[in-house]
Amino acid sequence: MLKIRLSKKGIKKKPCYKIVVTDSRNPRDGRFIEKLGFFHPFNIHNKTKVNKKRMDYWISKGAILSKRIYSLLK
Repeated sequence: MLKIRLSKKGIKKKPCYKIVVTDSRNPRDGRFIEKLGFFHPFNIHNKTKVNKKRMDYWISKGAILSKRIYSLLK
């Protein structure tokens, strides 16, 4: 089952996240199929960037959004 979820990167107390498509059985920071964007929660402007065309493509293929991704994209 495919999931669109966050993969944590960055340093201690200053995380940044990649928005990735992965198999739900893979670990959070493990292997992924494609990177769709990024999310920087501690940036002044709370920067989020997503490739909408690729996200729509993966959703059409059956990928499911995680709760966090769903709330970010609202």
